[in-house]
Formats: sequence, C-alpha cells, structure tokens
Amino acid sequence: MTTATTPQKPTGYQVLHNPRLNKGTAFTEVERRAYGLEGLLPPAVSNIEVQVARRRAEIAKLDDDLQRYLVLSDLQVRNETLFYAVLMADIATYMPLVYTPTVGEACQKFGHIFRAARGMHLPITARGRLREILGNWPEDDVRFIVVTDGERILGLGDLGAGGMGIPIGKLALYTACAGVPPRYCLPVVLDVGTNNRELLEDPLYIGLRQQRARGDEYMAFVDEFVSVVQALYPKSCIQWEDFANMNAVPILTRYHDKICTFNDDIQGTAGVALAGVFAALRITRQKFTEQRFLFLGGGSAGTGIAELLSQAMTAEGMDIREARSRNALFDINGLLVATRTDLADFQKPFALDRAPIAKFVDAVKTIMPTGIIGVSAVPKLFTREVIEAMAEINERPIIFPYSNPTSRAECTAEEAYRWSDGKAVFASGSPFPPVDIAGRWFVPGQGNNVYIFPAMGMAVYATEATRVTEEMFIVAAKAVAEQVTEEDLSAGLIYPPQSRILQASLHVAERLATYIFDEGLARVGRPDDVGALIRARAYQPVYTDRSQ
Repeated sequence: MTTATTPQKPTGYQVLHNPRLNKGTAFTEVERRAYGLEGLLPPAVSNIEVQVARRRAEIAKLDDDLQRYLVLSDLQVRNETLFYAVLMADIATYMPLVYTPTVGEACQKFGHIFRAARGMHLPITARGRLREILGNWPEDDVRFIVVTDGERILGLGDLGAGGMGIPIGKLALYTACAGVPPRYCLPVVLDVGTNNRELLEDPLYIGLRQQRARGDEYMAFVDEFVSVVQALYPKSCIQWEDFANMNAVPILTRYHDKICTFNDDIQGTAGVALAGVFAALRITRQKFTEQRFLFLGGGSAGTGIAELLSQAMTAEGMDIREARSRNALFDINGLLVATRTDLADFQKPFALDRAPIAKFVDAVKTIMPTGIIGVSAVPKLFTREVIEAMAEINERPIIFPYSNPTSRAECTAEEAYRWSDGKAVFASGSPFPPVDIAGRWFVPGQGNNVYIFPAMGMAVYATEATRVTEEMFIVAAKAVAEQVTEEDLSAGLIYPPQSRILQASLHVAERLATYIFDEGLARVGRPDDVGALIRARAYQPVYTDRSQ
C-alpha cells in the first residue's frame, strides 16, 4: 500500500514519457519487468552507444538544418540522457544545430514548429501571480535561469515569445559544453508583448497579442520576477539574454551587485572578445596596451566589450580614461564623439573629443585601429575598402565580425582573408568554413560566447557563488586564450577547437572557481583540489540502473 511517506514508483507510460527517466530501448529486461514496460517496447535491448549511432545516422540523412534542429528538440523532450549523449559525441557538429546559426531560424518560426512545452512562459498579464506560476515548475532546486523578453533575438530583432528558443539552446550548451546538470536549468520567457506586426497578425503566434509593455509597468514585472526567483531558488543565477539596449543595461545595473546574475550579450560577448584579443596578440606579437579598437555598433554589446577591454588594460597599468579612449565606437549616426547629443549614459564614457566622422571607412583611416569589432547586426559593413584600409595600416589587422546569425555577419571569413591578402587575424560570431588563399589554408575561429557562459555556469554551480563580477570575465578570457596552441595559431585559429569545448570549459571553470574561492564569494567550503571539485560535479550522459 502506498502512503504519503512512500511515493508510488512511476511505471509504464509514466517512465516512457518522462525525459529524465526514459531510456527507450536501453531499458534492460529486469528494468522492463520492474517498471511494467514489457510489451511497451520492442524486445531488443540496445545500449546507449547503439542509440547514439541510430540518432546520428537519422540526423545525417536530413538535408535541412531546421529539420535537424527539430529532431534534436524532439529527442530532448523524449530522452534527455540520449539527447546529451548525441550532442557530446560530436559537439562541433551539433552545436550549430541546437544554437547559432540554426536557432535563429527556429525562433523566427517558433509558433509554426512548436511541438512540446519546455521552460516557463511568464506573461505580463499574470503580474502579481508569478510566485504561484513559477511554483508549477517541477524542480525545487533551480541553479540557472536563462531569461529573455524576446525583443532583440540575435541580430533578428523582436521575435516575442518565439525567443524561447534562445534560453532552451543556451541551457543545452551549459550542459553539453561544461557539464552543468540539466535538472538545475530553467529557460524562461518574460512575455511582455511584441511590436512585430507580422507576429501579431500570425494566427499561429504563441505569445501575447499586444504591444510591448514599457516603463514602470515593464520594470515592475521584472522586479517581481527577480524577487520570486530569489524566494523560490535562492542559489540560482539569472542570465539575461537578448534584451534590447534600453532594458539590458538598466536591468544589469539594477541587479548585478544584489544577486548572482550576468548579461551574456554584454559580459559574455565581452569575455569572448577579450579572449580573442589575448590570443590574437600572440600572432601580432604586440602588447595589449598598444592596441586601439574601433567598434561597429555602439549598443550594449559594443560598450560591454569596450569596457571589459578597458578594464583589462588598466590591469596592465593604464589609466582608465586613456584605456577607454583606445576603444572607439561607431553607430548608425557615426563616430561616438563628445559633441553628439543623442548618446545614452552607458555610451558617454567612450565618446571621443574629436570631430564627427560619418563613414566607417573614414573612421578606420583616421583612428588607425589595430582591430575592428563588429556588433552591429547589419551584414556586409566590413567592406572591401574597410578591410584593405586595415591591412594597409597594420601588418596583421584584427578583424572580428561578431554579429550573428551568419546572415548578419559584417563580413565573411573569405572576404576578410582575401581582401587582406591573408594578413587578417580573424574570428566571427557564426561559423565559416576554412579558406584557401594562394595555397594556404586558414581556419576561421568562432568567437562564440559558448567559450564563456557554460564555464561560468559550471563554476557558479560548483561553488554556489553569490555573485558574478566583472573581473570573472577577465579571468575567463585569459583561461580561454591560454588553451590556444601554437598549432592552432599557425592556422589562424584563435580559440580552442570546438571539438575540445568540454575540456576547455572545465579548465575555464576551474580558473573561475579558484577566483570565486579567493574572493570569498563561494557558499561551499574550499576543497584541496578545485579542479577535482569541478570534474566531480560535471554531468555525464549515462544511464543509471532504475530497477532498484
């Protein structure tokens, strides 16, 4: 007899329809008898290696990346262990399918491809009831929440509730790339409406059909969300994702000293850019404090990178004002200069005391940067004239078109290498294939935030950190860069190969955890071996015996 103190063991269809319990054809004969699964599965018993091979063969036969994304998504909601076993068997192949660039198309078509609910959709119409609604989530212990309001999805703009694809994809990479256990991860959309008319008129749209909330109403909703998360999940870290500039910077400013939180678009992007610069300087053989950068894009991502680069320069002895003057920004209205009256507060520290410049190529020729960094979400703005000017100014120009997805990149790898006669030190936000320039092969690096945020997550999880500080992104950047080998650099690669992303992330997580302990930010006691702590906490996609 089942009592309140002896919960009934799930059986039959309950097991097969629980992605954490389901093993599919890998259930042993003993388990099938114990759970009442006999007859519900074909009689052959497979191990997980066979299951992985079966799924990989299925995916390989498809000729459309969105279809591959959907196969993987269906697997995730059916058999979580197998999903991660497939991803981690060849992460370099599957990462572009579960995240950029494919996730961009998935978000655009989210209402049309919606299959199964994942995560929490919190509508602003439920203000005052968020504690009740978040209480519907089945896990009592949540350590990571990736949350978006869907307003600035990648470089694609306002996709409303379709932005849920981003938190789902990001959290999958927390696990696949750094071993954060998936049971502690919660994807969230704050549905405050959308200003995308096409979505509002689409009968298959899955979100609120109203204009976006703004001002006090919006911020009160965010405040309630943060307050409820802190009450229900006091050990959680909130990662803000794909918020528009007008909200991203104020939200981060509002909470970063109060709770464990970070904004990946601002801080994660900055960290991966800094890592790329550290590695690039091993090719250019220049000092960090000698660099001068020009950003195409003056929003939260551009200013976030510029600020972290400036802080890293000050760590090498430079005055902060001089450091910021070496990081110039250029937006739709031209170079950010002190005489402009349209600058937001977060842009003003980077406004230069010089005459306005309206064309980006003229800014390149005037400022003479050692590197250009694109975060504009507008494709093809690193023109041939721009690349040739950079190659004329620098022996090895740093060219980082970081906007993604691929369709939004400021230039392609081939354009950067060909127009610079192979001189460019290149990295992009989305993947590009190797390029042959006069018989020499260049392997373009992908400056993907995946080198930063999963490792940050693992370090926070293992230490139960109370805060994520700006200095932690400098620590992470150095830890990423130090893993780039001389062989990688000789091919032009300035990030560790994505095939090694798990090992790279665990290394970064160890460095971050050490910093967290050093700074007194951990909730757990410091072990003798920090690396062993990280490795012991890392999730592995293996089945456990469920017959006991």
